[in-house]
Amino acid sequence: MRGKTVKAVQWVVVVGIVLGLVASLAACSPEDSGAGDVVGQGYVSGDGSVQTYDVGERKGPVAITGTDFEGNDVDTAGWAGDVVVVNTWYASCAPCRAEAPDLVGLAESKDGVQFLGINTEDDAGAAQAFERTFEVPYPSIEDRTGKVIAGLSGVVPLQAVPSTVVLDQEGNVAARVIGQVEGSTLEALIDEVLAEAA
Repeated sequence: MRGKTVKAVQWVVVVGIVLGLVASLAACSPEDSGAGDVVGQGYVSGDGSVQTYDVGERKGPVAITGTDFEGNDVDTAGWAGDVVVVNTWYASCAPCRAEAPDLVGLAESKDGVQFLGINTEDDAGAAQAFERTFEVPYPSIEDRTGKVIAGLSGVVPLQAVPSTVVLDQEGNVAARVIGQVEGSTLEALIDEVLAEAA
C-alpha cells in the first residue's frame, strides 16, 4: 500500500510540474521569452504580412553600414537614388532558404534596385556556404551583435527573421514584410516604388 501511495505522490508532483510549465509558457509572450526579439537571435516565424507606407508617412531616411562576410565595408548611403531591399536571414532558417531563390532572381533582374542581406546569427563559414548554395549576388552584413537590426528596428519594427524592408530612392521605408516574402509580392512592392520616380 505504501508503494502505491509513493507512486501516487510522484505522479501528482509530475503532473504539477507539467501543468506549471504549460501555464508559464502560455503566459510567456514571444517578447518575454526572447523569441520575439530579433536582436536576441530568437526565431519567430512571421506570417508574411505586408505593410506599405504612403510617401508622406514614411520614416527615414535609413542608412545601413557594416562589414560583409568578405571583410568589405558596406554603406547604403552610396546607393542613394536606388531602391534598396534589405532582408534579414540566417543559414539554418527554413523560410530564409525558401525565399532565397526569389530574392536572388529579383536582385539579378531589377535595374535601379540594390539588395542587402543582414545576417543575424551565422559566422562567416555558414553564411558564405549559404551564399554559395543560392548564388547570392549581393552583400550581407554580419550582425550577430544585433547592432544593425537594432538601428533599423528604431525606424521600422522587425519581429521575425526573415523580414524584408523596401527603402525608396531617398532611403525612407516604403514597405515591410514580416516573415517569408513571396517573390511576386516583393516584385510588386519594388515596382510600385520604382514607378514613383518615373
